[in-house]
Amino acid sequence: MTLKHLLVYLLLGVLTACNTQAVNSPYPDQDNDAAALYSSFSLRPKHLDPARSYSSNEIAITGQIYEPPYQYHYLKRPYELEPLAAEALPDVKYLDAQGTTIKDAKADTEVAFTVYTIPIKSGIFYQPHPAFATDENGTFLYHQLTPAQLDEINEIADFEQTDTRELRAGDFVYQIKRLAHPEIHSPILGLMGEHIVGLTDYAKQLRDIRQQGDVVDLRAHDIEGVKVLDDQHYQITVYGKYPQLRFWLAMPFFAPIPWEAEQFYSQAGLIEKNITIDWYPVGTGPFYMTENDPNQRMVLSKNPHFHGEYYPSEGEPEDARNGLLNDAGRPLPMLDKIVFSLEKENTSYWGKFIQGYYDVSGISSDSFDQAVQVSSSGEFGLSDSMKEKGIQLETAVGTSTFYIGFNMLDPIVGGNAEKAKKLRRAISIAIDHEEYISIFANGRGIPAQGPVPPGIFGYVEGEKGINPYTYRWENNEPVRRTLDDAKQLLAEAGYPKGRNAKTGEPLVLYFDVPASGPDSKAQLDWLRKQFRKLNVQLVIRSTDYNRFQDKIRRGQAQIFQWGWNADYPDPENFLFLLYGPNGKVDSGGENASNYSNAAFDALFEKMRVMPNNAQRQHIIEEMVAIAREDAPWVWGFHPKQFTLFHAWNHNVKSNLMANNTLKYRRLDTELRQELQTKWNQPLLWPLLLVLLVLVVMVLPAALLYRHKKYKKPT
Repeated sequence: MTLKHLLVYLLLGVLTACNTQAVNSPYPDQDNDAAALYSSFSLRPKHLDPARSYSSNEIAITGQIYEPPYQYHYLKRPYELEPLAAEALPDVKYLDAQGTTIKDAKADTEVAFTVYTIPIKSGIFYQPHPAFATDENGTFLYHQLTPAQLDEINEIADFEQTDTRELRAGDFVYQIKRLAHPEIHSPILGLMGEHIVGLTDYAKQLRDIRQQGDVVDLRAHDIEGVKVLDDQHYQITVYGKYPQLRFWLAMPFFAPIPWEAEQFYSQAGLIEKNITIDWYPVGTGPFYMTENDPNQRMVLSKNPHFHGEYYPSEGEPEDARNGLLNDAGRPLPMLDKIVFSLEKENTSYWGKFIQGYYDVSGISSDSFDQAVQVSSSGEFGLSDSMKEKGIQLETAVGTSTFYIGFNMLDPIVGGNAEKAKKLRRAISIAIDHEEYISIFANGRGIPAQGPVPPGIFGYVEGEKGINPYTYRWENNEPVRRTLDDAKQLLAEAGYPKGRNAKTGEPLVLYFDVPASGPDSKAQLDWLRKQFRKLNVQLVIRSTDYNRFQDKIRRGQAQIFQWGWNADYPDPENFLFLLYGPNGKVDSGGENASNYSNAAFDALFEKMRVMPNNAQRQHIIEEMVAIAREDAPWVWGFHPKQFTLFHAWNHNVKSNLMANNTLKYRRLDTELRQELQTKWNQPLLWPLLLVLLVLVVMVLPAALLYRHKKYKKPT
């Protein structure tokens, strides 16, 4: 082969080896024919066990895997419950103290118990899982693994055989029992124990068994108020009335768990390898977990045993005009898999979204100006660069609240003493959330006046709805009280000019936050500045989210930042965050501030079971007034949600209550591939330039070698 031919082949080899479509792709194994949705996660989910999981980053996964009895209709507004794993909505019966059915349940004082009977669909099967695998005699293959077998197992995919079985009503009852298991520490045990008959006693019974050193077998013990009627029906009995139970029955907490899975995962050898139900869920939903690498990605694949569901054929009037009914009656899910990739920085995610490698994106402050234009009237719209790419904008007012909490068990910022209240109010005034929303949220939010957000019954607009301890009403709008007001309160609290009046020592406070890196540095610097207005020193204690949750659970944080998304459209779901018996330290509940006020708690217990009427509204306003006076939170703000999605996404509609909406999504994968190729044409000239330089460097040596080799002897 001549030197000329060698160079030609080298050049052709380099060019043909370049798959121009894959040069920039972050997915080396991308199957362009598969309907794969690409999303991300920035924090490893701590719990995927439905009895324990309660964080938004976790429910984004568990919501696609588990199927509780009910779900929210994807398109209808107001939000409407419909059957999911259940055959129909529950049959509800009211009983008096003697167990006699009450025909007219309007007289609430006569209702001692409410009985919910839930019918379950037949023909639903679990995902493929080794927990169900048996031999020809029906003996489970993997429930008693030997050391030799365990040596070959490192992840769930290493098991050679899997199987399934049909869903039974007993699986729902088994999961309710799991809420009381002493080793699971379910965050809703305290709350549910107040309602489900016998659940608190059942939890105590299990704790006693565990303390005696015996194995807790949930199948051997029953809850008084939870019964299996047959394979397709079960009952839940609650004390008095608790209408919110129907909302809880649409959450993964009440999804079915087969006893076989817990038996399988209870083996010490698997626990040592982190093969647990907290990491590898077992559900009946449209997707199941096939890959879980917290350092790289998590993958959900279509469940081959999924029982089938169909895209809705009804919605709001504008849904048909917006194309949201084009797939009416089509089988679900319409995705083959969902890929969650680890992205620690917003800028990295945004760059890949613009390239078309992520299907949907939120809008961070850094990318806001690139994505959104604000008109002179304050209206938000897409920028020209987004329109050119065919990107669309979906907006919604979030039924959420972000707040700064005070640990009420802390000796400095906590407690019910008047001085402590004034300290908390002073800090509440000094932290300027209007400025925060403007700087870090680009105006996408409204300052909170209490725990209940817009869109939820009990929220009050206008002058009547402001927090008088933090705001004044001036010129038809709320105006934050002055810094002089805050300094006066600080002095009355015993810290004039930010120093202890008795010792002269500066006031140092500690702020725990699950944030790190450049994306959060500016926000934390801003927060320090707010405290410096009062000459108060703020020490930031930043940690990862899992460690942060542990500190909150143990009551080791002094001041912290957190948020809450509505689980269901009822004020109870926000006000229970301040209900004393729901305290994080004492009961493991969601009252992260450990706030307790007897008057507030008494009103809460009355309000929670009432229908939405004028009387309930009045009680809510009384409760909010109490909480405002005690100031266990800096009330923070309610966000406005902005979501961008590429033109190949279909059936996108914000649903702030549902957590299982990915099954409705459809992707035009051909359009995605076409646009990805168009937007990511590789620049080959640098490669060719390098090749040319190499040729120039090698050519003289090659010519010299050829000259010496073929030189004729003299």
